[in-house]
Amino acid sequence: MDTLSRMRAFVDVVEAEGFSAAARKVGKSKALLSKYVRELEDELGALLLNRTTRQLSLTEAGHTYYARAVELLRDVEDLAESVRDSSGDVRGRVRLSAPRTFADAPVGQSLIDFAKAHPDITLEINLDDRFVDLVEEGFDLAIRITKLSDSSLIAKRLAPFRVVLCASPELIATHGEPKSPQDLTHLPCIVDTNSRYRQNWPFRDEDGEIINIPVTGRIEVNSPMTARAAAISGLGFAVLPDFIADPEVEAGRLVPLLQDNAANGAGIYAIYPHRRYLPAKVRAFVDYLARWLKENYPTR
Repeated sequence: MDTLSRMRAFVDVVEAEGFSAAARKVGKSKALLSKYVRELEDELGALLLNRTTRQLSLTEAGHTYYARAVELLRDVEDLAESVRDSSGDVRGRVRLSAPRTFADAPVGQSLIDFAKAHPDITLEINLDDRFVDLVEEGFDLAIRITKLSDSSLIAKRLAPFRVVLCASPELIATHGEPKSPQDLTHLPCIVDTNSRYRQNWPFRDEDGEIINIPVTGRIEVNSPMTARAAAISGLGFAVLPDFIADPEVEAGRLVPLLQDNAANGAGIYAIYPHRRYLPAKVRAFVDYLARWLKENYPTR
């Protein structure tokens, strides 16, 4: 039995959190996986797993070995895919992490359209508003809507997006239209706690410098979709991504405000770990989304 196979068995056991679960998942016997892991430990001269009748846990050496083994196994898989790519086939599983904001908005249709266009790819979509650890959690890539600052990852900008301050016509009729960002400190606002800015909204002043305006309101929610619904209902002013606000603006249910003061510069990014070989399935997905956004949101 070669080291690579033993390494795979060890990773399977760790990720399944036990020998029995791993055996069921990979279709091998529990005794065989136990034998592989034991041989790997003998080869390394170090204990990787603490075993009890009720619990399995990684030793310090096990933590170190697992993190590097996952990377090595992915490199091996990516290398194999790069060779298969020469045949022109795009197939396999793509594990994607994406924020609910993206998937629930009209731009989320891009994911469905990709799946329809690539029947040989299984698209596993995990919706989570936190920034997942791509390597540690085994994702091929993530979609992030932000200003990017993490240099440890490879990023492709799929599209820019604007941030829109907006409110319902009824709210504007009641409270008046803000003439400057500073006016918002005295107006009811809807705070999206998922936003990196929360209750300090960024705008540009007359000199083009970024200023942060503290805001308050009766509604605080960790969903821009719910923030939009609250804004439509007249509960306050809201700052929303344009791909969420635009349909309601076009329908007249929301009115964009202070557009000359918008602090733009963010984007929709595809993020993936540094890899020597980018799998064709991942490259196909990224290229498709960039093309889809350009075709469906040409003014963005």
